[in-house]
Amino acid sequence: MTPESAPAVPRPPARPSATPEMSGAEAVVRSLEKLGVTDVFGIPGGAIMPVYDPLMDASGLRHVLVRHEQGAGHAAEGYAAATGKVGVCIATSGPGATNLVTAIADAYMDSVPMVAITGQVFSTLMGTDAFQEADIVGITMPVTKHSFLVKRAEDIPGAIAAAFEVASTGRPGPVLVDITKDAQQQTAPFVWPPRIDLPGYRPVTKAHGKQIQAAATLLAESKKPVLYVGGGVIRAHASAELLTLAESTGAPVVTTLMARGAFPDSHPQHLGMPGMHGTVPAVLALQESDLIVSLGARFDDRVTGKAALFAPNAKVVHVDIDPAEISKIRTADVPIVGDVRDVLVDLDTAFRGAIGTGTPDTEEWWSYLDGLKSEFPLGYAQPEDGLMSPQYVIQRIGELTGPEAIYASGVGQHQMWAAQFIKYERPNSWLNSGGAGTMGYSVPAAMGAKVAEPDRVVWAIDGDGCFQMTNQELATCVINNIPIKVAIINNSSLGMVRQWQTLFYEGRHSNTDLNTGHGTVRVPDFVKLAEAYGCLALRVEKEEDVDAAIRTALETDDRPVVIDFVVSADAMVWPMVPQGVSNSYIQYAREHAPAFDEEI
Repeated sequence: MTPESAPAVPRPPARPSATPEMSGAEAVVRSLEKLGVTDVFGIPGGAIMPVYDPLMDASGLRHVLVRHEQGAGHAAEGYAAATGKVGVCIATSGPGATNLVTAIADAYMDSVPMVAITGQVFSTLMGTDAFQEADIVGITMPVTKHSFLVKRAEDIPGAIAAAFEVASTGRPGPVLVDITKDAQQQTAPFVWPPRIDLPGYRPVTKAHGKQIQAAATLLAESKKPVLYVGGGVIRAHASAELLTLAESTGAPVVTTLMARGAFPDSHPQHLGMPGMHGTVPAVLALQESDLIVSLGARFDDRVTGKAALFAPNAKVVHVDIDPAEISKIRTADVPIVGDVRDVLVDLDTAFRGAIGTGTPDTEEWWSYLDGLKSEFPLGYAQPEDGLMSPQYVIQRIGELTGPEAIYASGVGQHQMWAAQFIKYERPNSWLNSGGAGTMGYSVPAAMGAKVAEPDRVVWAIDGDGCFQMTNQELATCVINNIPIKVAIINNSSLGMVRQWQTLFYEGRHSNTDLNTGHGTVRVPDFVKLAEAYGCLALRVEKEEDVDAAIRTALETDDRPVVIDFVVSADAMVWPMVPQGVSNSYIQYAREHAPAFDEEI
């Protein structure tokens, strides 16, 4: 009998393995599913291609194919900022990974929870200048909470789980997971939940009781207190607790650029946004206070002006989950490290105990602040060139759309006007690039927010300069049925740079004219560009047409809408405290510059 004709020997059925074997690429997808991820943004390429094969079969995981990796990063940021969930983006090695760096740095500055997954060349080729090799772990180390390099398939679930843990706990931020191609192709048992090994990573969330009591005592004794609210309150989902403390203390509240919406604009205790382009009451309240209670804020230069001259008579209670921020710029009299949400609850209880049956003596303080609010409301002058006022356009977008929408801004003048003239009543309704100031943030961030919150209206309020950096994501929106609204505040220039050139460079407008909106030649014509992408496109050049265009956008849900609002290039953002001077400049300007009152 030949071997070929011998009867087959029956084999016992294989026993099911307790830990299924799968490729590293499959482990990436399975790990994301186990972590509850439903949406990711990315572009495939050679070094990440193994992951894209099982991703195609993942029924519960939607992949949005963007047109540029920076768009993937900002979309993940917008997704995270609108929901508080971890945003996820994916890119290949080399230029794919480096194109994510701007968005990663942006997320780092603004404490956005994000995980970036990148492919890397074969581990045997690392260090040889292989095709599309880049040391993305080294490149991103200064702008991530942590960066993982994974060279073995069995390490993938643990690395991804650890990345989500780091990104979403403590002070939120971006984490990079770089996975070699051979690790993606190898097979290994898939163990879930994996053991997460993060030696030394122990975020402090519970504040020390004595520090809470000390802060409550200062708050009870203060005659001129201010609650200085930063973006940490939004990241901690602590808006309700903030409202309780504010109403218990009766203290005025200021919300930074990153904290707009953390406290309702309509609340009588809200003074507006502080800082370089803040309201006069907010700026002077901080400057002239005797106690600043800083809540998830970091005393950045745009708020303090010249730090050595900031709030000279104020004691400082500084609450932050990141101990590195405490006393970094302004020495704290009472440092409190902890989760601001828990701290607000404990501080409210301690304050009520400290004040007893009495009430804080802030009547004179409020009399002064109410006078500032009456004397210096936010306003703007009509342009003299006959073109539309950008402030009016943005104000009408907010008024007609309402507080339940999400507004994602680019960077520059339109960003400041959107922060000033739209009324924010709830957290997570205002998305912008605060710390990094990244032009190009708006459109992809709005796209990510719309994916996360499909039932909300999402506006991208952009400038003509910012829009030209990432407008290719309109194609992503059209193809994937992501109907965002885009308002281009088109002053045909790099507006904020032009404003500084006007004020500080004798009006020498060097290389700030973009030729996008004024005159007969428009390069590009934004209406034609948007139509080429498949969007509904409108142009508005007269104020009487503004409302109709906005209403058309609000009524259109089957595709993105782009409105080219042609506005004056001479409009400026006021108030303004010049860089490097004391915030008392506003007080000085009030007393010595008659035109100042008209400008603000």
